[in-house]
Amino acid sequence: MTDPRPVVTDVHAHILLPALHAEIERRAPEGVRAAAALELVRNGAESLKVSGPMVGSRIPKLTDVSVRLADMDAQGVDRQWVSASPNHFYPWADEELAVWAAQESNRLIAAHVALAPERLTGLGLVPLQHPERIVECLDDAVIGQGLAGVEISSFAGDVELSDSRLEPFWARAAELGAVVFLHPFGCSLDERLDRFYLSNTVGQPVENAVALSHLIFAGVLDRHPELRLVAAHGGGYLPTAIGRSDRAWHVRPEAQRCAHAPSTYLRKIWFDTVVHDPAAVRALVEVAGASQVVLGSDYPFDMGLDDPVGLVREAGLPAGVAEGILGGNADALLQSRVPA
Repeated sequence: MTDPRPVVTDVHAHILLPALHAEIERRAPEGVRAAAALELVRNGAESLKVSGPMVGSRIPKLTDVSVRLADMDAQGVDRQWVSASPNHFYPWADEELAVWAAQESNRLIAAHVALAPERLTGLGLVPLQHPERIVECLDDAVIGQGLAGVEISSFAGDVELSDSRLEPFWARAAELGAVVFLHPFGCSLDERLDRFYLSNTVGQPVENAVALSHLIFAGVLDRHPELRLVAAHGGGYLPTAIGRSDRAWHVRPEAQRCAHAPSTYLRKIWFDTVVHDPAAVRALVEVAGASQVVLGSDYPFDMGLDDPVGLVREAGLPAGVAEGILGGNADALLQSRVPA
């Protein structure tokens, strides 16, 4: 008898790559130490003291496929899109190291999802801080390793997502039908957020909003309308404050480099449900459209959703809308991709 329950897909779940990081530490110990010092500035000692044991206790979930699958079963999730923990972005790395790290990450993520290909889909990495090498690494992820797309941060060094040097990347991602998963790591507000875990609770939504605003106002989505961009954490603050962006577009000439009001572009972006509030899920559906919201959990971190399916059910959406969020919308995102 056919199971009437729709396939449930979680687009926001992470993997840790310990062997990769150990090699990065061996090759660039000074860079790793500097990155750790910046993390201390951005997060504060109190939060780092909590985060270390939290991540340590979750290493089996982040590395062991059998543990991952058991947790998926417990959550009622049929398929996960697996992306690297953002500490593997290494935005400080020089060109040679950054390209190696991205390509090695792609290989390791592909090997992980290959252990359960019917249930896992992989997203690779690209060196955002080196735009001249980014297409090469995108091709490595999608064509070379058969991954569904790549994960990127909200910025890297002096590279914002509005940077003209990224145009070949956006064009190639659209051509391949590759998913581009926007997931910030760290916030440029730095020590202003170094207490109360503001580095995450405020910093992540800020970075999502800033990065998406760079993309929208720069006209990236006008030039690349087929781009499949998925924003983590529900897009941060942008969807709920989009009226202010529209106002700027109407009255400020420097904010008119996109063809239409910014709010119209929310219906060209996909947003995950890692918003921790059923009302926020409903608001995303209202501003972005039912087809643009996809299930996410941020598995297995403590700021993720323990019951991602339950949050969608609690939102009280029409059955068809809820089923789309739980899996149909994510499935549609992967359709018509260029075969690897």
